Amino acid sequence: MTLLSSLPAIVLAIALGVQSTAGLRDDPAILRRACPDYTSYSAAAHAPYSGGPLNLPFQRPAEACRTFASSAVDKVIEDVTSRMVDKDLAQLFQNAFPNTLDTTIRWHTNGSTPAASSRNKRASSQWEGAHTFVVTGDINAEWLRDSTNQLSGYQALAKKDQSLYTLLLGAINTQVEYVIQSPYCNAFQPPPPSGLSPSSNNQDDKVHPAYEPSVVFECKYELDSLAHFLALGTEFYEHTKSTEFLTSRWYTALNTLLKVLDAQSEPTFDAQGQFVTNQYTFQRTTTAGTETLNLDGVGNPLNSGTGLIRSAFRPSDDATTFGFFIPPNAMMAVQLKKIAEVVKAAGGNSDLVKNLQQRGDALDKAVWEHGVVHHAKYGDVFAFEVDGYGSRLLMDDANMPSLLALPLLGFTDQNNKVYKNTRKMILEKAGNPYYLSGSAFHGIGGPHIGLQYAWPMSLLVQAMTTDSDSEIIESINLVRNSSLLGLVHESINVNDIKDYTRSWFAWANSVFAQTILKVAAQKPHLIFGEGAKPYVVE
Repeated sequence: MTLLSSLPAIVLAIALGVQSTAGLRDDPAILRRACPDYTSYSAAAHAPYSGGPLNLPFQRPAEACRTFASSAVDKVIEDVTSRMVDKDLAQLFQNAFPNTLDTTIRWHTNGSTPAASSRNKRASSQWEGAHTFVVTGDINAEWLRDSTNQLSGYQALAKKDQSLYTLLLGAINTQVEYVIQSPYCNAFQPPPPSGLSPSSNNQDDKVHPAYEPSVVFECKYELDSLAHFLALGTEFYEHTKSTEFLTSRWYTALNTLLKVLDAQSEPTFDAQGQFVTNQYTFQRTTTAGTETLNLDGVGNPLNSGTGLIRSAFRPSDDATTFGFFIPPNAMMAVQLKKIAEVVKAAGGNSDLVKNLQQRGDALDKAVWEHGVVHHAKYGDVFAFEVDGYGSRLLMDDANMPSLLALPLLGFTDQNNKVYKNTRKMILEKAGNPYYLSGSAFHGIGGPHIGLQYAWPMSLLVQAMTTDSDSEIIESINLVRNSSLLGLVHESINVNDIKDYTRSWFAWANSVFAQTILKVAAQKPHLIFGEGAKPYVVE
């Protein structure tokens, strides 16, 4: 099956029982049915090779096997790779930048045809208009966080590429339905109109509020998932100036989200000191402590008066130790203020605009007041998690949002003193237990994969949060050198780069492409050669 995509057209025609290559052109569905499973395809190398020292393979599927096409994306690939000095780096960008479009758009409708038949008329009307279902890669489910980040690199092209505009609008509309139906959940099944079958995560979970398994793939409450839902819309507006996504359904989703924020701002004990069960609880039958919440699914106690919002899980899908998880609180503060501006620009309700702005300002203040702690060696730093009682967890995780990514989230400038102290702390083993280093690779990891695996994503965030040429090049080259299959992996064994998790992880490839484009715009000499002019995606 894997060989079919690289066979000459005439040979492929014979293999598929088509009498001529014209038959393939006339019926591309025949070829699509013959397309290899990309999980298997990405685990092997394919020609043509880069011709660089690493001779990295070309890993894009055959054109007929790609899940979405964009001429604007193809032009960026040509513009950037034609100027890059490093052939291996160019090949990696060529594979990575379109990876989400090539492989993860499992369903998209531009809204020109009525929604497919559903169980009832009301359900059908919920799925009207453009919709897009984006999987994370080798799992047939959509994570709110992953899909937002996967699509982020295409936002700048949406204004001049109508197909991308509609794809992104559809992605927002689909996330709207997910948030309305199950706002505490992080990963979702294919939409009913797609005709795609739901799948099971094969876990034994006890969750409150209960969810519908045909809608939800996994229901871990992660504050950053809701922040990413807002970010998908605010980034769309920033690049297109369009408020078309602000439909009545979107406002319903926003109202649902705000109710969750209010509920998750409540402490564990009331004013009389009596325990009050949180609105969200999660228990999983597992031997991994990071996969479930202790204390009957509630998690460790949280104090009142912080103004912070609880997150039961991290973006790694690992349980928090202390529920006031700082990175997503910082991200939510930024996104609440941004969405206030979007609603205002659309002529939305002035009381809502004021409410959103006040929420964002209050949360921003809470992060600075309760998320900054003093470290004997590094000075004032951001804690990873706190509980409001004085306990704090000092570390960072590779997944975003992270402490390392705070400037990328728009929360603080990378030259801010507290951030610089924090950055120094989390990029050293002495300050961050999950800074992992070995004979072949180093970077920030996390408990999700284990104590020997660092994540290339952390190196890419490191490259995007420094002005140091040497740090940028070292970080990017480490990722390049560990991506021998021409794609960026989820994590790498620090002592053996051939030992990795996930040959196909679209989110990581999107972050790599965003890193290269940021360097192309701000420090073009690092990848294009001395004296090179900036390249800005517009």
